[in-house]
Amino acid sequence: MTDMFSAPPAGWESLERFSFGDSPALADELLDLVLRGIKTGTCWAVSDGEQTYPGKLNIVCDGRDQPRAITRTVSLDRICFCDVGDDFARREGEGDRSLAYWRQEHERYFTRLGQFSATMELWCEVFELMFVFPLRQP
Repeated sequence: MTDMFSAPPAGWESLERFSFGDSPALADELLDLVLRGIKTGTCWAVSDGEQTYPGKLNIVCDGRDQPRAITRTVSLDRICFCDVGDDFARREGEGDRSLAYWRQEHERYFTRLGQFSATMELWCEVFELMFVFPLRQP
């Protein structure tokens, strides 16, 4: 694991931004797992594009689209939904961190998006937390 930045890197404002999930509530819930060091992985449908690469810095926003953290992609693998394993499910950090929970919730999520298939391909990213922005009051 790389040491966290003591301040955001120069030019951080130009980094790509994203929020986890498909709603402000889910974005906040998953961001909280990242900030607590529980969530170190995420995935999305290959049909949505590659979106990152090892070494890339990204800004993670909360449900109000406010920058809250900077992460660095450690690895990116293309994996079939049905082949995702226990280790990656644990890295996602959700629920009881089991593969059964991961499959249930991700099937539900990708179904909401109209993308689910047991054989769909995913980009599975492992990342590390590099910087946490101070919480700004609304």
